[in-house]
Amino acid sequence: MPAMKKTHRHTFLLAAALLAGLAFGCSKQSVQQAYDKQETYISSFVEAQRKADTTATVTYKDGTVRIVLHDTLSREGLLADTLSQGGTVSFHYAGYTLTGNTLSKSNLFATNHKATADAAGWKLTDTTAFRIETLTLDDQLLTGLRNGLEGVRGQDECYILFSGKYAYGSRMQGTIPARSALVYHIWVNSISNE
Repeated sequence: MPAMKKTHRHTFLLAAALLAGLAFGCSKQSVQQAYDKQETYISSFVEAQRKADTTATVTYKDGTVRIVLHDTLSREGLLADTLSQGGTVSFHYAGYTLTGNTLSKSNLFATNHKATADAAGWKLTDTTAFRIETLTLDDQLLTGLRNGLEGVRGQDECYILFSGKYAYGSRMQGTIPARSALVYHIWVNSISNE
């Protein structure tokens, strides 16, 4: 009789392990499906921007898309300089979660751009909230943001889009839900690679 109990216990443990593995596999599959859906939203957003602005240029880099708006700036002389790894960039921004193929003020999670804050109805009395952001392009940044900023020029206005895979992944960050696709609307002031 004790041998039979041992066999039942092994069978139970094996069944529990198989179920846990199946649940993990389904969970991993549902996460990938969510990221695939976000990629569809990103593609739709890109196409809408291309239709709205025929001068827009689109760059893809390791899971990130950058759409430079009104890209009529000459790429010669000073404007030919683009941001490289280790360089610094100064800019205004508006950060959004992407839950469809358009942006909404209800999805705005952060900004230092006064016109965007005003349009969203944000009443900020601290004017230091609108100071230009300056940061170094390094591994401290979200992968998607780092990939999108690399190559920007001074005076570019662009959107940088990426799925939750290249953002915070399974972590919630402030008001940003876990696995959220993000869009940054960026107004570049200046860059420096020195």
